Amino acid sequence: MAMIWAGIDAGKTHHYCVAIDESGHRRPSRHAANDEPELLELIADVLDLRDEVTRGIDLADDGAALAITILFNHNQPVHCISCRGTREREVSP
Repeated sequence: MAMIWAGIDAGKTHHYCVAIDESGHRRPSRHAANDEPELLELIADVLDLRDEVTRGIDLADDGAALAITILFNHNQPVHCISCRGTREREVSP
């Protein structure tokens, strides 16, 4: 099955999401406000690219909390990629 990797650069008011396909090509990427309707639309846009998505986010709290909660509420696991580069971990609600 084809896969997409989607990374979210979380901010206080807006997030930026970039998606990469299995061939290493960058897919359409965009900003989304840190509010539920826009984040739900962003999730749907990425799922429209492929059924299987591996997601990463650069924060596990503060501005990223809403995005992480929405992803988990829609059965979309996300990995926290530490901006300190120490390690990767799966975040949970």
